[in-house]
Amino acid sequence: MAFETAISGLNAATTQLDIASNNIANVNTNGFKQSRAEFSDIFTGSNLGVSSLAVSRGVRTAAINQQFDQGNIKSTNNNFDLAISGGGFFMLDDDGGRVYSRAGAFGVDRSGFVTNSAGQKLMAFSVDAAGQAAGTPTPLQIDTSDVAPQASSRVDVGVNLRATAPIITLPFDPTVAGSYTNSSSITFYDSLGKSHDGVLYFVKTAANVYETHLLMDGAELTPSAGATITFGTDGKIATPATGQVAYDAAPVPGATDMSLTLNYSGGTPTTQYGDTYSVNALDQDGYTTGRLASINIDDTGRVFARYTNGQSRLQGQLALVNFSNVQGLRQAGNNGWIETFSSGIPLVGVGGSARLGTVQAGALEDSNVNLTEELVKLIMAQRNFQANAQVIQTEDRVTQTLMNMR
Repeated sequence: MAFETAISGLNAATTQLDIASNNIANVNTNGFKQSRAEFSDIFTGSNLGVSSLAVSRGVRTAAINQQFDQGNIKSTNNNFDLAISGGGFFMLDDDGGRVYSRAGAFGVDRSGFVTNSAGQKLMAFSVDAAGQAAGTPTPLQIDTSDVAPQASSRVDVGVNLRATAPIITLPFDPTVAGSYTNSSSITFYDSLGKSHDGVLYFVKTAANVYETHLLMDGAELTPSAGATITFGTDGKIATPATGQVAYDAAPVPGATDMSLTLNYSGGTPTTQYGDTYSVNALDQDGYTTGRLASINIDDTGRVFARYTNGQSRLQGQLALVNFSNVQGLRQAGNNGWIETFSSGIPLVGVGGSARLGTVQAGALEDSNVNLTEELVKLIMAQRNFQANAQVIQTEDRVTQTLMNMR
């Protein structure tokens, strides 16, 4: 029996060596989770019914479990390098199958899909108009096409006009400095994305009354109604009641006629305070053609495409997954796992919700292998192997002694 017991010990020590060597081999594998062997004794019953004489018959490997504790997160210079801080896995499409991984080294293939080195596609939710994740996760595909231009139509003007400014009596003439009180430059864009130079002039014609003039490419635009702003004694706009001045459509060569509305009562309203003229806001809604400049991913996994014209487009939101029993997952290679009956069904959500961690872009999760600990395990496994081999040698000598008896 000692032979069988020692052999089981040798097998256990070999298993421990295999696991430790695999952990050590993957010490630099991103998202790798170390394994741990769990052993139990083999008990075959009592000797002649006397429990105190019961002897175990060796050891067996009861389970090999992976440890899903967090690895260190290190920064990189690639926005498509992703790490999960906390629980959860990335959901990947593997030719129609589902694979789950903590390794977040991704890139973009020639079709715009975000994939890892094994060609597995990163899954994401589509987003609705409010920017909320919706629907079923699908492979994330980055739209690399240019953003079409948008013609300017509305400008939010937030300036402070001087309450102490002198009244202007000269007829307005943009070439004569003394014929207006203040001015500000604005850039407009037509339907083709071409820029046009605009200048907004303010002329104080009476106490608390300012006349406005808008020029585009040197030509004055015609207001649809009055373009005079009246302030109350509190320094706020009294008229027009809406705070808006609209202009007739202006012809633009080769492009759609441009219709502009200036809003003086936006988020930063125009006022008349003190004796300092200041421009606090000049925001217009037009822009020229934009080319993809960068991809940014926030901590909830929302993927934004940034363009050269200052615009951004929400491309989707990463789908993260967790399981009731992560120990029940089965390894699939390429730093991935697949679900099993033991793991339970995938619990899908977005970063920062429920039991899911947050997403860190430009970072990767290191292996959680403790190299020093694994080297100690190697020594222990070696000693266990030597000790069990010694048991076999001892049993062999005892057997030889019995065989040599005359």
